[in-house]
Amino acid sequence: MDIKYANYLKSSALISQCPTHNSPEYAFIGRSNVGKSSLINMLTGNKKLAKTSATPGKTLLINHFEIHASDNSLWYLVDLPGYGFAKRSKTERAKLEQIITSYILQRDCLTNLFVLLDCRHEPQQIDLEFMQWLGESGIPFSIVFTKADKLSRQALTKSIDAYLQRLAEDWEPLPPHFITSSETRMGREELLTYIDEINKEITKK
Repeated sequence: MDIKYANYLKSSALISQCPTHNSPEYAFIGRSNVGKSSLINMLTGNKKLAKTSATPGKTLLINHFEIHASDNSLWYLVDLPGYGFAKRSKTERAKLEQIITSYILQRDCLTNLFVLLDCRHEPQQIDLEFMQWLGESGIPFSIVFTKADKLSRQALTKSIDAYLQRLAEDWEPLPPHFITSSETRMGREELLTYIDEINKEITKK
């Protein structure tokens, strides 16, 4: 799939404020500072589409982006608030959790959720529990390992293999996974092909 152009549509504080349409939505989520905005910009080929920040936890709303593909198909990319280490009050954390939960469980056009994981880190309990919840809730999701350029090829393979072995303790089969780098554009074609294949399956129905 080639993206013809992508543009910011709107930001929503509540699911009821999200745009109304009948096209597929692909949402991206991960712990704070996992490289979500950089990945979105790399996928769309627009370095200024999603705002990146050195301060974790800057995405506090549901951000919708309209994606127009070269085959004239239309789909939406959704940037969800991160979870984890952002320095927020208990009230703010509860509000963000409500935003995330309501979108994931109630958004009918959510087609697939991409869970971002920093490939440099060992499996974190918060990520494992989140993916477990997705599985129990029947939410289709895929794993995206980010920042692959930060490791040598050997270290990257070792890290990914170890993570998949940990996931295999809970998952059979394993969720689909992708290895990406926003710096080198690694994984871009694979991710877009995956989305394209899902879109074509939806069209056939």
